[in-house]
Amino acid sequence: MREPEIDAHGRSYATGKRKNAIARVWLKPGSGRIVVNGRDQTEYFARPTLRLIINQPFLVADRVDAYDVYATVSGGGLSGQAGAVKHGIAQALQKYEPVLRSAVKSAGFLTRDARVVERKKYGRAKARRSFQFSKR
Repeated sequence: MREPEIDAHGRSYATGKRKNAIARVWLKPGSGRIVVNGRDQTEYFARPTLRLIINQPFLVADRVDAYDVYATVSGGGLSGQAGAVKHGIAQALQKYEPVLRSAVKSAGFLTRDARVVERKKYGRAKARRSFQFSKR
């Protein structure tokens, strides 16, 4: 069994990534408050679907309203940032309680989603789209 990774302040730390977004996440026992970039989650992630994504690791681990989360996110858009926070929460959760690792891992939350935007190539209009053909 792994050892819990807890710092001097009683928190576990993890980094989550998704697309171009990077989230630094600190997790500690509390009342279920989630703060992202100094703002409450309802204020930062206005869409309910994004808040649902963030809370998925807690639902799978059956730890709803058991931990407070403080996260700083940079890069990407809101969707990528929500995915990054979710990834960070899952990593921090299994560091704080190693017993939960199997539940979180089987849900696929510990794996970094490697899908990123394909780069634009020269001689092309976009990543794959060709320029319009002109006969004359």
